[in-house]
Amino acid sequence: MQEEYLARAERIMGRIEQLAAISEDPAGVTRTFGTPAFVRGRALVQSWLEAAGLATRVDGIGNLRGRLISRNPGAKTLVLASHIDTVVNAGKFDGPLGVLMALDLLENLAAKAISLPFHVKLIAFSDEEGVRFHTTYLGSRVVAGSFDPTVLARADAAGVTLAEALTAMGADASQIPADAIPAADWLGYFEMHIEQGPVLWERQIPVALVTAIAGQRRVELRFRGVAGHAGTVPMDRRQDALCAAAEFILIAEQFALHHDQGLVATVGQLTVRHAASNVIPGEVRCSLDLRSANEAQLADAYEALRTYTAAIATQRNVELEWNLVQQTAPVACDRNLNALLTQAITGAGHEAVGLVSGAGHDAVPISAVAPATMMFIRCFKGISHNPLENVELTDLAAAIEVADRFLVELKRNVELGIKN
Repeated sequence: MQEEYLARAERIMGRIEQLAAISEDPAGVTRTFGTPAFVRGRALVQSWLEAAGLATRVDGIGNLRGRLISRNPGAKTLVLASHIDTVVNAGKFDGPLGVLMALDLLENLAAKAISLPFHVKLIAFSDEEGVRFHTTYLGSRVVAGSFDPTVLARADAAGVTLAEALTAMGADASQIPADAIPAADWLGYFEMHIEQGPVLWERQIPVALVTAIAGQRRVELRFRGVAGHAGTVPMDRRQDALCAAAEFILIAEQFALHHDQGLVATVGQLTVRHAASNVIPGEVRCSLDLRSANEAQLADAYEALRTYTAAIATQRNVELEWNLVQQTAPVACDRNLNALLTQAITGAGHEAVGLVSGAGHDAVPISAVAPATMMFIRCFKGISHNPLENVELTDLAAAIEVADRFLVELKRNVELGIKN
């Protein structure tokens, strides 16, 4: 049996490599939402789904959907999903691994002629990372029925709106309202994903169940001072936007370090407008990514940092624009599905470790309409969003066995419910 799981893991790894070869940047893996590289990558995944006998379609936001129909026409639907978009200069596994593992599960069912008492939809979400339009969970929000149509007017750095990008990639935005899966149709949601943290790596454990996902607030900030000559404006008369931004960045770091206990703050973007070595910066834009699994802590940190930043702007005589662009509450995974996943993990001979995910996942919007569970897979040193991202073959084989067992447990659970 172990040889079978290793062979399946090798096949998944081969597909991971083929998909990673499709990139906007030939030197790395970059496949952001709506780009030609993204469309080519999606087409490759679609060819694999169709070869497995799944009926496929691309929905109004560019998600790729495959469907395995149960013999029971009135059955509910289990969704297996993850995303196939990437950050810039990404690793190979974040997102695609979950999609390709889900495909392997369905191929295994077909090969063994195993029928399920529920429908299965395999979804490759089009935009989880939010790199292009700063709108994470675009794909899963459509499926969950929580898509905000006003974001169709949002433009990327090149001035292309989301609506225009959808048209360019062959998606029909008018279909978005009909693409939601009604809450009554859901059986559950199962996502497989690399941990993106060091716990499993350090403890030498191949898989874990996710108990909760941290809440997140993303902010776009703009500091506006007065540009001036670097050699003629006295230091005590400057309205330096970059110095204000720098002070904010360090305060955000120190605030998170001081409070700790799961609170993290990151400034990942910094843009100096009309930057020159001999010009005092007059306008600076930057980002803030604030996360915690504790909603009260997250809200308090957000307000405290906003107050501190306003004080910085006042002291330095610069204008501040603070724009909240995304807000998600912490999410608890479904207790019943996690119990089944725990049985699958222990049944495969592994310790059942529960982890809180600091990273956001498509399970966040889905959890508002359906029971959701996630399985983490050990990755090299916990590294993610980096070309060093890697998964060992033996860990992947172990994860496949657990996923197989989870489907068996879910099948048994549903069949018992039907009988009763």
